[in-house]
Amino acid sequence: MLAERFADDALSADTLGRIGALEVRLARDAAEVAAAQEVRYRVFYEELGATQAGIEAATGRDVDRFDEVCDHLLVFDTSLPGPDHRRIVGTYRLLRQEIATEAGGFYSEGEFELKRLVARHPGQRFLELGRSCVLPQYRSKRTIEILWQGIWAYINHYRIGVMTGCASFHGTVPAAHAEALSYLAHNCRASLEWDVRAVSGRYCPMDLMPVEAIGMRSALAAMPPLIKGYLRVGAKVGDGCVIDHQFGTVDVFIVMPVQQIAARYVSYYSGEAERFAA
Repeated sequence: MLAERFADDALSADTLGRIGALEVRLARDAAEVAAAQEVRYRVFYEELGATQAGIEAATGRDVDRFDEVCDHLLVFDTSLPGPDHRRIVGTYRLLRQEIATEAGGFYSEGEFELKRLVARHPGQRFLELGRSCVLPQYRSKRTIEILWQGIWAYINHYRIGVMTGCASFHGTVPAAHAEALSYLAHNCRASLEWDVRAVSGRYCPMDLMPVEAIGMRSALAAMPPLIKGYLRVGAKVGDGCVIDHQFGTVDVFIVMPVQQIAARYVSYYSGEAERFAA
């Protein structure tokens, strides 16, 4: 299945962005996917302490059934020695709606009612973003920017209308993130048209503090960089959070209709994307 998907996807042949020694493109073969899974393992399991099942411990890779049907966006440091698959320093996993339909659904449907949102917008093409990670020494504005260059080229190529996915706070106690979660609940909720609720049985409330007790600056300072980055471009969050015990995280749902992304980011990333992908 992997070999067929790589062969059929013309976009995988292209470089989608470049900043200095960093380049971003899609994985071209199984070796690059495996290397991306190793990067994910180093971040999620070795650094952040996710619970290992047998396959992770045996292979040193973060693997699940969605890897075979997703596209894998990769950041390479071209200044590093060795073959490309040993130069991967960051990755994102991308799952388009039509592929998810064939595969039995999106990954985040296990936590949030994404299927209902998709059903309410039959004229839109959805893209799920997931498994985002960057090696510690590359966690900089430059790496985030090049990832967005790649994502923007991808959504333009496939005419994506809505980006969605889970984003995480470290730890499994929502109260430990009370101010940040409450800020999201009071200030960043999706409109009714785009709202998504956590699935029944896993729903945890986010509005843990009264609005008058929330400090905007301290709440934003307590948020993971990925969530702040999403908010910067105009993303909104769904209703409720979910505890993911395997990865040791508290997850919120992110929804980004492309037409609602802040104009300055559309202008910037559209210009960059046109340099690399038609």
